[in-house]
Amino acid sequence: MHVKATLTALILSSIAASAADWIHLPAKGTANGKKIVFVTGDDEYHSETSMPMMAHILAERHGFDCKVLFAINRKTGVIDTSQRDNIPGLESLAEADLMVVFTRFRALEEAQMKLFQSYLDTGKPVIGIRTATHAFDFSKLPDSPFANYSYSNTSETFTGGFGRQVLGQNWIAHWGGHGKQSTRGRFAPNAATHPILRGIADGEVWGPTDTYEATLPMAEGCTPILMGEICESMEPDSGPAPAPPANAKGRQAINKNSPMMPISWTYQRPVGVKGRVFASTIGGAMAGKDDWANEAMRRMFVQG
Repeated sequence: MHVKATLTALILSSIAASAADWIHLPAKGTANGKKIVFVTGDDEYHSETSMPMMAHILAERHGFDCKVLFAINRKTGVIDTSQRDNIPGLESLAEADLMVVFTRFRALEEAQMKLFQSYLDTGKPVIGIRTATHAFDFSKLPDSPFANYSYSNTSETFTGGFGRQVLGQNWIAHWGGHGKQSTRGRFAPNAATHPILRGIADGEVWGPTDTYEATLPMAEGCTPILMGEICESMEPDSGPAPAPPANAKGRQAINKNSPMMPISWTYQRPVGVKGRVFASTIGGAMAGKDDWANEAMRRMFVQG
């Protein structure tokens, strides 16, 4: 598949349909009757371009009805990832069968957060990508009724905010060298036959974005699928980063490939028999390189 050509076509089509605040891609071929809503809004990893691409694949090849929502500038009406309090179209979640979240440090207005919360209350499935582990930050709005969604939330009832409570893991820090070291996906123990990894070889998933640090052990109900092997450079053929040498005092620095951090996992939210979640911290774009150019990674998300 020509990823860049597809992205260009989608961007042009979205400009032509600029009267709307979102992109709607109806199911092509044999429709399966399922609706997916993509909630984008990050100001670092270009979810506003990668998620339309994935929606196109799912609509054209797999029969899903897809809608992609964006952070929209309130004054100009154009996509603006620095507008952290406005993602129009969340009403679409009322009819969605799946919500895909790729946001970063959002502080949406109360009416929009209520629509988001209403979807979560149904127990329907959620996919979280990269910065969804720190999807919200209400630190400047401590009186918001949704302040507990913040990634840094420490309250006993919602510790770790949306990331920990909904995806099973919240953001701590960069584990690999940000902008210097890439990530290769290695099968987690007992995960080689997982259906999300069908047709994917160990080590085939690779991306230029670095690995995030995770809280180990992960939340109860989390099952790691891929572990993040930190690569020495940001090239696709890069080998694993070697263990660092001891410092002048003879102290061994941390070997960040031992242990490896989980980069893809499933989670069963404690909401009865529903609450299925698939999350991955690989899935960004930076330094002129894009995780989504990796066919194995795209396959993993489609199967997820």
